[in-house]
Amino acid sequence: MNHRQRLRSAYALALLLGLTAPLAVLAQAWPTRQPIKLVAVFPPGGSVDQVARIISQPLSQQLGQSVIVENKGGASGSIGTAQVALSAPDGYTFAVVFDTHGVNPSLIPSMPFDTKKDLAPILLVGTSPMVLATYAGSEYKTFADVVAAAKAKKNVSYGSIGSGSLGHVAMTLLGKSGGIDWQHIPYKGGGPLMNDAVAGHVPLSIGSVFVTKPHIDSKRMRPLVVTTSKRSPDLPDVPTVAESGYAGFEAPAWWAVLAPAKTPPEVIKRMNEALNKVLQQPDVAKKLDLQGINVVGGTPEAARTFIDRQIDIWAKVVRDNDIKPD
Repeated sequence: MNHRQRLRSAYALALLLGLTAPLAVLAQAWPTRQPIKLVAVFPPGGSVDQVARIISQPLSQQLGQSVIVENKGGASGSIGTAQVALSAPDGYTFAVVFDTHGVNPSLIPSMPFDTKKDLAPILLVGTSPMVLATYAGSEYKTFADVVAAAKAKKNVSYGSIGSGSLGHVAMTLLGKSGGIDWQHIPYKGGGPLMNDAVAGHVPLSIGSVFVTKPHIDSKRMRPLVVTTSKRSPDLPDVPTVAESGYAGFEAPAWWAVLAPAKTPPEVIKRMNEALNKVLQQPDVAKKLDLQGINVVGGTPEAARTFIDRQIDIWAKVVRDNDIKPD
C-alpha cells in the first residue's frame, strides 16, 4: 500500500469512528442522562395504559432511572406510535403498543412513518385471547349455534371496539374462511360495546379478556369461543375457534414495547434484558394476568418476527375485504 492509499484508509477509518463514536458514547452512558419515557399509545384506563404502568416502576428499579408513562392516544394508537418513531433514537423514548399496531399499516395509508422500517421491536410483553361472547338471555348456547344461524341467513350480527380493530378483522377472516355470513357493528371502544352487549342490544361481542371477563364473571355474558390456538388460563372451559371446526385459526390480542429504528443495538439489548427481568417478577406477572395477559417476553428478534407476521396477515384481510377505519 502506498502513502496516498494509507492516508485514504486512515481518513476513512477516522470518518467511520467519528460517525459511530457518538452512538457508542450514548450506549455507554445510557440510561444515566435523563428519565425514560414510555409512550402508551392509547388513553388512560385501557389495557395499553395498564401494561405501561405495571412495568414502569419495576423497570425503573432495574435500570436505576426514572421511567415516566405518557399517554398519547388517537387514530388506533398510530399518533403515539408516530411520536416515538420520529423521536431521537437515544434510548429515552419507547412505545407501548397494542395489536392495532399490526393492522394500522394497511388500514391507515397516510401514517407519517413506516411501521417495519422506522421502529425497532424491543420485546413482546404478552398475548391474550379475544372472546366471542353473547348476553345471558341469548338463544346462542354454543359457537355452533351461531354458525348455524349465520349459515341459515338469520342476520347474525356482532359488535367490536371499532372498524379495523383486531376483533373486526379476525371475525372477517373467520367469516370468509368458514363461509359464515355475519354483520359487523362498530363501537367506539370497549366500554360502549360491553354496555350494549350486556343489555342484548347486540347479540354477539368480540373483545379482549380484559374487557369481557368481568361480565362473564358476573354471569351477564356467556363466552362461546376464544381466538387463540390454546385455551385461555382465565377461561379454561371455553373452547378455541380451532377446536370448534376451524383448524389453524388464531388471532391473539398482544402488547409490545418498541423503540425508534436507529436506537443503538447495545441500548436495545440492555432494555430487552431489563424488561425480561421485570416480566419474570411474580407480582408483575400476576398483575398482567389480572388484565388477561399471558406473559411472553423473549428477544427483540422474536418480537420482530411476531409483529411482522401480524402485519402481513391482517394486511391481506384488510385489502381483500376493503375494510376502512371509522
